[in-house]
Amino acid sequence: FICTAQNTHKTDTHTRAPVNMAGPMMKCFSPFSFLTRRLSAPEIFSRCCYHVKVMDHYENPRNVGSLDKNSRNVGTGLVGAPACGDVMKLQIEVDDQGKIVDARFKTFGCGSAIASSSLATEWVKGKSVSHIYTQFTLLLAEDAIKAALADYHLKQRDEQQDAARANN
Repeated sequence: FICTAQNTHKTDTHTRAPVNMAGPMMKCFSPFSFLTRRLSAPEIFSRCCYHVKVMDHYENPRNVGSLDKNSRNVGTGLVGAPACGDVMKLQIEVDDQGKIVDARFKTFGCGSAIASSSLATEWVKGKSVSHIYTQFTLLLAEDAIKAALADYHLKQRDEQQDAARANN
């Protein structure tokens, strides 16, 4: 597929007058599109808007599967939001020196969830547990921000309910 920004100045087919289109248009095409199957809108979007590496991990996910969850050297994490459909199980196997020697995942969800799971397993392999902790400290800040926002919204809703009760 070739994705290019197209010229925003087109010509009216009847009057041959120039028509200025707002903003650049992205056009995705295959030189042999007439020979291949018709792509759906999500496929076209994903091929134009996702990085090549993400598309590769979606189309060819690495490390799919499970490790023995009863092993003392295997850690299992299950995260996600079943309501929106994305659920990820990620497992790591750690050797006696604290190095991650294997990682596996099973993800039920969209293409980006599958690709990110595959990328994550590739990234953690070979790293020490302590290194992973230092890299993911920033995620604690993200979780703290989300918790603060949730608390703020809860307080706003409570305040609105108190005001509604006072008016009744």
